[in-house]
Amino acid sequence: MARHPRPRGTPRTQRGAALLTAMIIVTLVATLASSMVWQQWRAVQVESAERARTQAAWVLSGALDFARLILREDQRSGRPTALTEPWATPLAESRLSTFLAVDKANAEDGPEAFLSGQITDAQGRYNLTNLITNNAIDPNEQATLERLCQSVSIDASVAVRIATGLRDAMAAASGGTGSATAPLLPHTFDQLAWLGVDVGSLAALRPFVVLLPTPMPLNVNTAPREVLAAVIKGLDLATAERLVQMRQSQPFKDPGSFTAQLNVVGPLTAKLDVRSSYFEVRGRLRLADRVLVEQSLVWRNGAQIVVLQRERLSSVEAAGS
Repeated sequence: MARHPRPRGTPRTQRGAALLTAMIIVTLVATLASSMVWQQWRAVQVESAERARTQAAWVLSGALDFARLILREDQRSGRPTALTEPWATPLAESRLSTFLAVDKANAEDGPEAFLSGQITDAQGRYNLTNLITNNAIDPNEQATLERLCQSVSIDASVAVRIATGLRDAMAAASGGTGSATAPLLPHTFDQLAWLGVDVGSLAALRPFVVLLPTPMPLNVNTAPREVLAAVIKGLDLATAERLVQMRQSQPFKDPGSFTAQLNVVGPLTAKLDVRSSYFEVRGRLRLADRVLVEQSLVWRNGAQIVVLQRERLSSVEAAGS
């Protein structure tokens, strides 16, 4: 029997298959095109973010250099380090274009970026490094920290925990005994949490203590009344406030002019001075809702201003804040 050829699909079936194939091709092309567009958009966003980050870092580095210039000029003046000096005046938030443009026409076309900053005297706070001498706790310094803790309404046991932790950490860092169980040696205030200090105690102590690389005296021209009353045994807050008011009109020229105003019982064991070598420089750049903050610890060694620590924090500012 002769075989008959298999009948081909109808024209309607062929048209349906062709339409389906065309739809699949269009879908693939659209998917590839969308992926290419997304990749291009992502690359542009990454490049823009990196450019903004670099520009912000450049601006904050310039602000730090300006602060170093101010501190260098203050050193040349030969005057005591006091809150009446130009370095102590904070820079209020200002539009960045006002620093870059001379005339108002160009200033109006500048970026909507705002810069602010402040220099603070690190020796105006109690230096926790003073607690340890030759890997041993100084009892007078521990008593000072205990008085400060009581003044800010936290338990005095926090002072014992800090002193003990610093002693163990410094001994371990120098190769002493107990290095296996000793905590890491903190270098910044926030790292005091490594010693087991709780968040609430750290928040209460933050305005009044600092952790400097070496033991340093307290500057009586910049220290708040709580620190003065803690450092000088027998000094009450009322007298400390009176001393703070006195230095606003006439800073103390030397430690002797300050101690002449004291009326305390017992020997004065506090380490006091009217000049400072350590400062904290804080710069803040706001661009739309993005905020970049840079905090630096600098050491003024004669005419040299050395940056010892530098930290940058980025955040998003809430609307209306």
